[in-house]
Amino acid sequence: MAGGGRAPMGLVSGVNYVQKSQQNKPNPTNWETHKGSWLRGVTEWLRLDETPWNHLIHPLVVPCPAVAFPFFADLRQPALLLNNTISLYLPTEPGVTVGIWHTVPGSSGTEARGREQRWFEEALADAHPIIIYLHGNGGTSGGRDLPSYGDSSGHPSESGFTTDVLALYDWAKARSGNSSIIFWGHSLGTGIATNAARKLQEERGVQVDAVVLESPYTNIRDAAANIPITKIYRQFPGFEYLILDSMALGNMFFRNDENVKVLACPLLILHAEDDTVLPPQLGRQLFETARSAYKDKSKVKLITFPEKLGLGHDYISSNPELPTLVK
Repeated sequence: MAGGGRAPMGLVSGVNYVQKSQQNKPNPTNWETHKGSWLRGVTEWLRLDETPWNHLIHPLVVPCPAVAFPFFADLRQPALLLNNTISLYLPTEPGVTVGIWHTVPGSSGTEARGREQRWFEEALADAHPIIIYLHGNGGTSGGRDLPSYGDSSGHPSESGFTTDVLALYDWAKARSGNSSIIFWGHSLGTGIATNAARKLQEERGVQVDAVVLESPYTNIRDAAANIPITKIYRQFPGFEYLILDSMALGNMFFRNDENVKVLACPLLILHAEDDTVLPPQLGRQLFETARSAYKDKSKVKLITFPEKLGLGHDYISSNPELPTLVK
């Protein structure tokens, strides 16, 4: 991507374990169990597979951290932090390389130990769903990182993020056999997920098998106008010009609300009522926009989580009721 930025990528069985587990909540063992159960429910809703969770998923995770965390972590050796995981590097454009973490399902954990990259690539063709996961701005390497994030090269830009995701999609598709591929975005990553899905559909006539948006926003302007860090500045004259308009001048739009009007693949939106980073009304607005545009209304689903659960912006995946809710 000319002048664009990338994020490290990863192929994982489950979702971005490193990103979620670094936040002390929930307990990593419980998190892994809950996330797996929830993803099983998601895949059942999408009719992707009927096999048990630990045989289910090869997610390709795309984290977007500005710095590596924990600070001592060697992103080239994810196995030190995650089981069943290797680090790969994918050139997406001249001079740009993205880091990928590929984690296979827990059921293959013993067999995966000590294996080389070729074994991991061949595992993608086992007919189990593949998730390309795009994390939020505070995410950590555990899949694919955006340029200049984690151990990836390049400089961040919206078009560059999309280029990287499509490069990863092509790489995975060439090795996936009959496996389904899902784009799953969290927070900032939701805009990247819908951008990539829309570009696939409009420019290639190809639909990704599903899109999951966790704690999403309508567009980056609305997100910036609502996130807590901008609250103190909203009262000052020139806030819109200096902060909101500047993103447009930098070609940063992330128009989820426009993208979902075009998509035709299954779309699942997840939002917690106590999300203090991106308010739940943004998720509801996005759902209503998508539902109004989709010809097949059954393909669009919204799940919200009550404040009493304390899931906030980052912990939806820890909810043990998720498998039941998504079926």
